[in-house]
Amino acid sequence: MTSRCTFTTILFSTLMLVSSLAISDHHERIATIHVTGEGEVAIAPDMAAISVGVVREGKTARAALTANNNAMVKVLEAMKAEGIANKDLQTSGFNISPRYFYPPREKNHQQKPPKIVGYTVSNNLAVRIRDLEKVGGILDRVVTLGVNSGGNIRFMNDNSKQVLKQARKAAMADAIDKAETLADAAGVDLGRILEISENSRSPRPMPMARAKFRTEAMMADAVPVAGGENTYHVTVNVNWEISQ
Repeated sequence: MTSRCTFTTILFSTLMLVSSLAISDHHERIATIHVTGEGEVAIAPDMAAISVGVVREGKTARAALTANNNAMVKVLEAMKAEGIANKDLQTSGFNISPRYFYPPREKNHQQKPPKIVGYTVSNNLAVRIRDLEKVGGILDRVVTLGVNSGGNIRFMNDNSKQVLKQARKAAMADAIDKAETLADAAGVDLGRILEISENSRSPRPMPMARAKFRTEAMMADAVPVAGGENTYHVTVNVNWEISQ
């Protein structure tokens, strides 16, 4: 019984050693080429997103809210008159907050509690404008109607997925070209692709200075706006097996 167990143990150990050597030899024989490809597509925007807000103050919350509502109603009516659809108008922030007066410290260094002296109401509106020629005129008009905060503007592309698709193809083509160049220089052939990973980056929002936003709107018939181009960037990491 003991000899049979010993023989079984030796046989199992031998098989495990042979298997381990085979696995190790298999991994050692895999040579790879790893490259990073980059692709960029620049395209003119066809849509803009702006953020505008109305801030009003009053002695009571009711007074501040009423003043804010009156101004925002005019802004919404102006947007619709410019052809902005309801789906492109969205309240992005609403806030009511008290305004405090902090009495100066007395001679004994005691501090009286602050007093509420009024209220501030802010209402922010996110707007998508699909006709870029209207952006400057809309900014000017809403400021005239009472918008006094905001100023962020972002130029976008309605069909960004298609643009990213083009950038991905360009990135992969770049990766293939690099891999073929490396393989040719090394005197080897490319084998099958072992791994592909991708990272994409879309254009970031471009903030407009708020003071400049208000000043230009009041001085010109339309706020000067330049859309430029949006650049979509894609990076791919590709790992090829080298044919032996």
